[in-house]
Amino acid sequence: MGAFGQVSRSFLASRLTLSAGLRADGNSYSTEMANPLKQLSPRVSASYSLSERWALNANAGMYYQLPSYTVLGYRDQQGTLVNKANGATYINGNHLVGGVEYKAGNSAKITVEGFYKTYNNYPFSIKDSVSLANQGADFGVIGNTPVIPTSKGRSYGVELLAQQKITKGFYGILSATYVRSEFTDKDNEYKPSAWDNRFLLSLTAGKNFKRGWVAGIRFRWVGGAPYTPTDTTASLIQAAWDVNNQGILDISQLNSRRLTSFNQLDIRVDKLWYFKKWTLNLYLDIQNLLNYKAQQAPRLTPKQDANGNKITYVDGNNVTRYVANNIPNTAGIVLPTIGLIVEF
Repeated sequence: MGAFGQVSRSFLASRLTLSAGLRADGNSYSTEMANPLKQLSPRVSASYSLSERWALNANAGMYYQLPSYTVLGYRDQQGTLVNKANGATYINGNHLVGGVEYKAGNSAKITVEGFYKTYNNYPFSIKDSVSLANQGADFGVIGNTPVIPTSKGRSYGVELLAQQKITKGFYGILSATYVRSEFTDKDNEYKPSAWDNRFLLSLTAGKNFKRGWVAGIRFRWVGGAPYTPTDTTASLIQAAWDVNNQGILDISQLNSRRLTSFNQLDIRVDKLWYFKKWTLNLYLDIQNLLNYKAQQAPRLTPKQDANGNKITYVDGNNVTRYVANNIPNTAGIVLPTIGLIVEF
């Protein structure tokens, strides 16, 4: 269930615009989330025009979001909703944003904004002693797990955004962001989250030409994501590997290493024919034109002999281990597509 209301009004000859809203959410999953008054989300925003081109903007708000359905629906062998018993509840976020806006005519504007956000009640894995925000994509690969809503997080940074609405056939959006994203670990210390890329750059632009030709590009550059190294010593114990069939992460070094930065250039060219009652669109789309190979966390596997058998040895403690084989892990390929669209 949910309810939302908002009111806006202008003051000072429309130079100052204020807006305030309130939302409440609830559901019947558990007693922790049944009362909407516990999930009240107020928010307020203000915009003040310094001149015809310059304006100051600010907004603050409190938000509530359900954990993923896989978290809510996780059951043990007896069919018990484990995370319901563990007190799973709405994730709380508090946002504070402020900045300046410049209008370069009627079709273009530039904004610079700073932001600070905090998060509470984030799911924390009991099994791994890691916030799900610090696991990133690994959470989806490994599967679900018992969690408790105890992790906290914060993100802060600044963003530059330049927008050009379509003018004389040209349009474009450029954004450049510096961001820090951190969540607490088992010792309640802030560690980089899976989204702590630090620097992000994105450019999308296009041009409409005569005779139905359209061309566009998209370029993305993202700073290296953090990752947790594998505990080689624990992973390659024969008994452990035969059960897990994968490396065990070294949680004591949670997200302490970083991948290299990532970039991708995509282009697209369209040719349109306009008929009386229908349109024909032929296009060529090429993703990752520069064939960039994105670095991913290296994969640890046991080394194999010429016959494909895992090589073992016995260490000084009389423990049978596999010989380590670290494999570089990259992804990325040029992906061209030719398409035909018919619209009636």
